[in-house]
Amino acid sequence: MIASASRIPGRRVAHLIETDGPGGAERMLASLASELQTAGYPGVAFVPSRCEGWLESELAGVGVPIEYVPLDRPFSPRFARDLAAAFRRHHVALAHSHEFTMGFYGAWAARLARVPHVITMHGSRYYAGRWQRRLALRWAVASSVSVAAVSHALADSLRRDLWLRRGRVAVVPNGIRPRQATAAGLRGELGLGPGDRLLLSVGNLYPVKGHSDLVAAVARLAARFPSLHLAIAGRGELAAALRREARAQSIDERVHLLGLRDDVADLLASADAFVQPSRSEGLPLALLEAMFAGLPIVATRVGEIPAALADGAAGLLVDPGRPDELASAVERILGDAGLARSLGARARARAAAEFDIATMAARYESLYAPALNGGSH
Repeated sequence: MIASASRIPGRRVAHLIETDGPGGAERMLASLASELQTAGYPGVAFVPSRCEGWLESELAGVGVPIEYVPLDRPFSPRFARDLAAAFRRHHVALAHSHEFTMGFYGAWAARLARVPHVITMHGSRYYAGRWQRRLALRWAVASSVSVAAVSHALADSLRRDLWLRRGRVAVVPNGIRPRQATAAGLRGELGLGPGDRLLLSVGNLYPVKGHSDLVAAVARLAARFPSLHLAIAGRGELAAALRREARAQSIDERVHLLGLRDDVADLLASADAFVQPSRSEGLPLALLEAMFAGLPIVATRVGEIPAALADGAAGLLVDPGRPDELASAVERILGDAGLARSLGARARARAAAEFDIATMAARYESLYAPALNGGSH
């Protein structure tokens, strides 16, 4: 619960994002909107089109409506005008956009509707490579009352790429509401016995997530740990390639691609350790879920991960793109039960102290409050 929400009760917040699937930014938006709704900030979500309906389903459970405003071309003044009209119709007091596209259009629409605007950036890959997008995002930031990044590394990138002064970008790490496991059935699902060891990784199957490095690491450990298995929950373009890699390394029977799963808490309850092998990252929600679950963690030194894991005190850190380092760190955890328990306990304690959903929502409320109390953009 947000302690200061009573200062500005009932002010409607618009939540904007480009896609409605179960990605990290979408999950964060759903959690934030839910927490704010409970704390007295009624919300409404805006998405360009209904593709999967996952976000709509998540928000329906907490009473946050979603409206689809069509975006039919990359540059669309009409889309900005339609969003502004929707803001007025819903009596929006503040708009909060996520990522590049809605950050730009949300800022434009908020100016038209004369409401304050906040941007959260979850990564840099959607704007960093094109100078036109950098200029567009710089304009959006200049038109917004606050801009937040989910990691210090991303905040530094935004300042550098957009020529922003140091104090312009706030860092608001992601937070989650920990989910309780209802069953630990993954081991049975995979046909594993009590003597088998199971690593878990959660994330969409894209190159940036580093799953190929993890498969290579498991191959290095195959002889040392003949009962070691790897399960990866997520979907994406690399599924076939990962299967081929596992087959080429003769570990295809030990690598299990689970596809998209909504029972992550149950998956974590079945695992011996969690591995986050990303080559680039902000602050992945799956890592936070593993921390709350008290699992020993191996993760790469990218984005906010080192800070989340207290620079290695709450999880083992390795360099990205290094399967040999991944393998060595996993071997340490599998071979030292005391170390595994200690790392898991520290991770759980750190998650409870820093990455609870209420803590994240309170930080966003501190960004909202001055604009809402001021009454206008």
